[in-house]
Amino acid sequence: MSIDIPEQESAGGDNEGAGMMRWLLTYADMITLLMAFFIMMYSMSVISSDKFKRAASSLRAEFGPAEARRSLTQGSGLLPYARPGDTLTDLPALEEALQLAKDQLEEYIKKNDLQDVIQTSHESRGLVITLVSDNLLFPVGAAELRSPALVILNRIAGLLRTMPNRIVIEGHTCSLPISTPRYPSNWELSAARACAVVRYLIDRWQIDSLRLAATGYADSRPVASNDDEEGRSFNRRVEVIILPTANPSAGEEPAAPETRPPSRRSPLLPDARAPASDPHADLPNPPLENAP
Repeated sequence: MSIDIPEQESAGGDNEGAGMMRWLLTYADMITLLMAFFIMMYSMSVISSDKFKRAASSLRAEFGPAEARRSLTQGSGLLPYARPGDTLTDLPALEEALQLAKDQLEEYIKKNDLQDVIQTSHESRGLVITLVSDNLLFPVGAAELRSPALVILNRIAGLLRTMPNRIVIEGHTCSLPISTPRYPSNWELSAARACAVVRYLIDRWQIDSLRLAATGYADSRPVASNDDEEGRSFNRRVEVIILPTANPSAGEEPAAPETRPPSRRSPLLPDARAPASDPHADLPNPPLENAP
């Protein structure tokens, strides 16, 4: 005798078997998500550092102060593709421009054997170009640019003119006091020397005055000891600082200089302790031979 199985039970058995296999759908979804996750991790691990820097610079410019997004000046050379109307988002990171300028200056310094009178360093405040004052930029106790200094300044100015960065010129002296009618103290002398460089960049090279600033620090920021003449000669200097920004906030104060070990003085330069002509010798209280 045959037994008939109701159709309802047969259908119920099929549904139960399908329900037991539903875990495969969840498992397949999890495997797919894991695969996508590891593909994303791999793509992030092989990202180009150059592309990452450019993307980071664009984000900083986009979400930074409004002034940082204004149009940059026309240029050629370091940034040959800068055109009127270009903004920070259209240009490489300004840090890359600083490094390129540093490389070009170091090539010029090495080619002309100027390692002991010009030094470059990439610090947190920007690219710092240090020029010794003794027998290079200015006469002793004065702030008038000497002719030999113009050749070097012309080379530096040619690079500055092609960059959108702001520029700060700092004047520094040693701790030896000075007292003349024109320069009652080292503060006036250091500021006058910084201003002399700024005026030259504006008058001779037509660099936008809005990009420039001059500061005198006297002997308040030495890079070497003032206990001996060798150290004082390194402290008598002018620093050209190329800031890593096209338009810093008004009133922004540059960071203090980083202490750098002094290099050996070049034998090609006259001894800083040798007597030098003084344009103010006819005035009372002329500067000393080792004046700042």
